[in-house]
Amino acid sequence: MNAQEVRQFSQEELPPETSTMTLEEFLESDLEGYEYIKGELIPVPPTSMEHGKISVNLILPLGLYVRENQLGDVYVPDTGFKVGERVLIPDIAFISTERIPADLSKASPVPPDLAVEVVSPTDILHRVEEKAFVYLESGTQLVWVLKPVSKTVTVYRSETDITLLTRNDALTGEDVVEGFSCQVAELFE
Repeated sequence: MNAQEVRQFSQEELPPETSTMTLEEFLESDLEGYEYIKGELIPVPPTSMEHGKISVNLILPLGLYVRENQLGDVYVPDTGFKVGERVLIPDIAFISTERIPADLSKASPVPPDLAVEVVSPTDILHRVEEKAFVYLESGTQLVWVLKPVSKTVTVYRSETDITLLTRNDALTGEDVVEGFSCQVAELFE
């Protein structure tokens, strides 16, 4: 399947690519544009301009805060993370200084401390929520799911600790990115 054929599908319709690759082989490869889930390569299609703008509205203040306070590193989309037996590509990720892997030339062998997913028009919400729980089960401490249609952020700490933030609320890094805060409304401007 070539790139043009892949673009014709929505994320819901994107067929997985058959793979005989193991998780370890995928982590060692330089294959880009795919997530590795249960032995299958799942194409990650390009995102919309809205998605990109919302991501930038968060990554700029988060990245600046993390850098100024020397808390770790913030990663952009296209960065892969080993999350259990999967390799996922969050829209934004944070790893604290003490957990940053020594080898940065490959996908991260550890899950992020914070994973951020921005819901795209082609996303299926229950799959995004499932991904949030997979992050948490693998050691991610905090997951933010930004929903452009409702202009809300769902904050996941565990299966039972879930908070919905609206435009009037502040999004905080809690104890994961301690001291970070921004208004939810600013993310969707």
